[in-house]
Amino acid sequence: MEHLRNLKVAVDFDGTIVEHEYPYIGKEMLFAFETLKELQKNGVLLILWTFRAGKELEQAVEFCRNRGIEFYAVNKSYPEEIYDDSVSRKINADIFIDDRNIGGFPGWGRIWQILSGYDEMELEAAKRLSRPRSIFNRIFGTGKVNKNNEQDD
Repeated sequence: MEHLRNLKVAVDFDGTIVEHEYPYIGKEMLFAFETLKELQKNGVLLILWTFRAGKELEQAVEFCRNRGIEFYAVNKSYPEEIYDDSVSRKINADIFIDDRNIGGFPGWGRIWQILSGYDEMELEAAKRLSRPRSIFNRIFGTGKVNKNNEQDD
């Protein structure tokens, strides 16, 4: 999935990766780590973007590390960034995943569908399946294949 390569995705921790139990670490959200690992495997740069600081932040980073996620950056836009008054607190990311989104958190399954392009593939498949075909072609087909390696009717 080339469209994901080098995409910067900022991900919240409490209420997004885990259930909201701050300052404690809540239960893992369903498919959170599976999705994050797939995104990383496809070249996404994950940024942990959280309210946590100090010891609570270290615990969150370690919790994710123990489950196979190493973040590109933590509460900053890139690893070398040093925060001071000349740097904006807003993270420079292409996409933000947070439970405080308008409409709430859609779930990791839906996030994967959106980012992987699943929705477009599903629409294309539905279009192909809904094309009217004659009874003759449904039974015997034409044997012709078009430039997209699809069966022509």
